[in-house]
Amino acid sequence: MRALRILLVVVVVLGGLFVLADRLAVNFAEGEAADKLRANENLATTPDVSIKGFPFLTQVAGGELDDVEVGIDDYEAVAGAEGQKIRIDDLRANMRGVEFSGDYSSATATSATGTASVSYAELLKTATSEPTEIGPVTARVVGLSDGGNGKIKVTVEASIGGTKLPQPVSVLSTVTAEGDAVRVHADSLPSFGPFRVAEDEVRGITDFEQKIDDLPGGIRLDKVEAAKNGVEITVKGSHVRLAG
Repeated sequence: MRALRILLVVVVVLGGLFVLADRLAVNFAEGEAADKLRANENLATTPDVSIKGFPFLTQVAGGELDDVEVGIDDYEAVAGAEGQKIRIDDLRANMRGVEFSGDYSSATATSATGTASVSYAELLKTATSEPTEIGPVTARVVGLSDGGNGKIKVTVEASIGGTKLPQPVSVLSTVTAEGDAVRVHADSLPSFGPFRVAEDEVRGITDFEQKIDDLPGGIRLDKVEAAKNGVEITVKGSHVRLAG
């Protein structure tokens, strides 16, 4: 019985040491991965990296991590051919099947899914332009907000014959992800009183799209939906590069 108790104590101690070593190793690896991701993506701040699954050391021995979560609070994505930037808020990505090189200089995930958001203020930068003349009407988009039921409320400021309308006019719009762009399309057109203007001319003001290129690791837009403070984005990708 005494030998059995000693054996149990040894097993418990060794098990505790293994767990401690495993947690120390995973904390070190998370820090290294976060630093490499920050350098690779030229981020302003260090991202959050969380390696899931236990034990970590056996995953390392197999050369593949089951599940890695990455969080970036503020990410500046390329927003068009001229190199404009758009701020992506609270980007969270879940990486599956992460294979890495022997010296940990590179890592690639088999697949990735995640979420992010773009504020209406950021999206408005795309819609805001110099006032556009449509016959006697001069108009431009001055506001974006939540229209409820998954719609965006697009507010247009207009003047007719040089006289500004007393109140802006608004339309509800549908937002979709098309390729690498967030597209806003008015469900109906605003009314400018008795003046009739061509639909395509009005849509030149109310409808617009915001390209979002160069997301981290090569992930891409999947879906987009209007929310209270901005548009909520779903992203996905395959063979997503975390480092190297």
